[in-house]
Amino acid sequence: MKINTVSEKLFWSYANLAMAHAAVTEKAEIYSKIHYVIRNRLFSGLCKSSMNIGQLTDDERLKMVLPQSCCYCGSREFLTIDHLIPIKRGGVDTGDNLVWACRTCNSSKGAKDALEWLLRKQQFPPLLLLRRYLKLAIGISREKGVMDMLLGEVPELPFTLSAIPTKFPQPKELRLWITELSNI
Repeated sequence: MKINTVSEKLFWSYANLAMAHAAVTEKAEIYSKIHYVIRNRLFSGLCKSSMNIGQLTDDERLKMVLPQSCCYCGSREFLTIDHLIPIKRGGVDTGDNLVWACRTCNSSKGAKDALEWLLRKQQFPPLLLLRRYLKLAIGISREKGVMDMLLGEVPELPFTLSAIPTKFPQPKELRLWITELSNI
């Protein structure tokens, strides 16, 4: 898959996320043909504007039922609030951009982009965290009018575009959330 524009990169990652989410939810060890169909149809639909990404309100509802723990390591002690896309880099100070983080992870991450920080630690983000992040990144990109820009021509953004994954590990290597979930 040749990715040239910001929208292609973001939509391809979001479509891969949907594929991975479906596979992890059904406890598949590897992707099957139906998972690739999900990805390809969603990517095509997003590019043609016949499909949309889910609303951030869906993710906000999840905050009420997910265990109150660090979204990076799962610790339930010494929790603080962290901005997925740091304010110092242009992220917004709204609930959509806030997640639970333990003091250790929050301090280590500092003003770094969440995906960039996880990538440096060689950790693939939990799928629900990545979903929230991608929704924020797509919203910011639309607001800044960069969706149709070529990747090499994009001005600095509040998030790290290069850290957004376009290839996903097999489902057996992924987690829906940092801690085990039941009935979500």
